[in-house]
Amino acid sequence: MSLTQRWLLPEGIDEVAPEDAARLEQLRRQLIDCLQTWGYQFVSPPIVEYLDALLTGPAKTLELQTFKLIDEMSGRLLGIRADMTPQVARIAAHKLRNKEEVLRLCYIGNVLKTRPVCQGTSRNPTQLGAEIYGHTGPESDIEILQLMVEALNIIGFKDKLVLDLGHVEIFRGLSEQAGLTEEQEKNLFSALQRKALSEIKQLLTSYQLSSDSHDMLLSLVELHGDASILIDAERKLAKAPAAVKDALSSLKTIADMAAKRLPGIAMNFDVAELRGYDYHTGVVFAAYQSGSAQALAMGGRYDDIGEEFGHAQPATGFSLDLKEMVVNSHSDAAEPDMIAVEWCDDQAQHDVVAALRAAGNIVVYQLPEALISTNKALIKQDNHWVVVETGTKFSG
Repeated sequence: MSLTQRWLLPEGIDEVAPEDAARLEQLRRQLIDCLQTWGYQFVSPPIVEYLDALLTGPAKTLELQTFKLIDEMSGRLLGIRADMTPQVARIAAHKLRNKEEVLRLCYIGNVLKTRPVCQGTSRNPTQLGAEIYGHTGPESDIEILQLMVEALNIIGFKDKLVLDLGHVEIFRGLSEQAGLTEEQEKNLFSALQRKALSEIKQLLTSYQLSSDSHDMLLSLVELHGDASILIDAERKLAKAPAAVKDALSSLKTIADMAAKRLPGIAMNFDVAELRGYDYHTGVVFAAYQSGSAQALAMGGRYDDIGEEFGHAQPATGFSLDLKEMVVNSHSDAAEPDMIAVEWCDDQAQHDVVAALRAAGNIVVYQLPEALISTNKALIKQDNHWVVVETGTKFSG
C-alpha cells in the first residue's frame, strides 16, 4: 500500500474536521439538553449487539445494512448497529414491562451502514432521535413533530421548513380491500413511490380489480397538497374500509393541531407517502427545506415495536443525521478568541489562567519555537495578570 493510499478512508466513511467537530459536539449538548427539558430521558445503547437481538421485529429490514462479525468470547454472531431506534425500543420494552405508562427516551450516537442510503450520503452518520412509548393518540405524534422542528431550529434550520405527512394505513388498507397479492402490492408500492402514473394505470388494469378499488388506488397519485387535500381524500375514498377512514381522520386531527402548535410551518399531505412502509404502522413524516428534495429529519408511528421483546407497545418518534447537517451546512458563528500566554513559574498566573478557562475562555500557553499569534494575550502589568488586545488576529 502506497503512502497516499494509507490516507484514504473507505467509500462513504468520513471524518469530521476540528471546526466541524467542535460545532457537532456543541450542538449535541444543546440538543440533548433541549430534549431533556421536554421530559425525554437520555439513553446510550452499545454500538454492537448479538445479531439475533439487534435484528428483531421490524428491524429485520436492516439485515443488508448491518455489518456482522464473530464475538471471540462467545462465538456468537454480532452486528454493528445500522439504526439506533430498535435498540432504544428494546430498552423501552424492558423499562415498561408489566407497566402501563408513557415513556420518553432520547439518544445520539454513531451508526454504521454497509451501504449508503442514497448516493453521496455517509455510511457512518451520527443519529439523534427521540421516541414516545405507550401512547396511541395524535397528541404524541404532534409532540414529536414539535420537538423535531425545535431540534432543527437549534441546528440552524429556522426558515422555509416544510413538513411532509402521510399515513401508511391508507395504502395498506386499500391493498387489503382489493385483495392484492404480496407481489402485486410490492409492484404498485414501487410505482406509487415514483408517482409513475402510466405504470400505475397499467398495473391496476392488469390486476382486474373492482371498479371501486381501481379508482381509489388510482386516486392516490393525485391526493397530495395542503390540508384541504384531506377533504378530497375523504370524498374519493368514501368506499374504503374503516382503517383507511380512521387514518384520514388522524391526519385531519394532526393538521388541526399543527396549525395551532406549529404556526408558520408549511405542511404538505400525501396520502400515498409510503416511506418506511415495512416499518411504520401509522402516520409518517419528514422535514425539508423549501426547494430541497433531501429530508432533514424523518419519523413516524411504529406501534407494537416491543412485541419481540415480550412487551408490545405503541410508539412514535423521529431521527436525523446531525453530522451530515454540520458538515454540509455553513455556520455564521465567529471563531472564538484565543488568549495567548507565556508560561512562567508564577502561581498567580496559573490561577488567572484557570479562572479564565473556568469562565469559558480559550487560553493557550506559548511553546518555545512554536509561537502562535492571537488578538489577545495575558500579560503582567503593575504586578497583576491582565488580558490585553494585541491587535493581531489568531493565525495558529
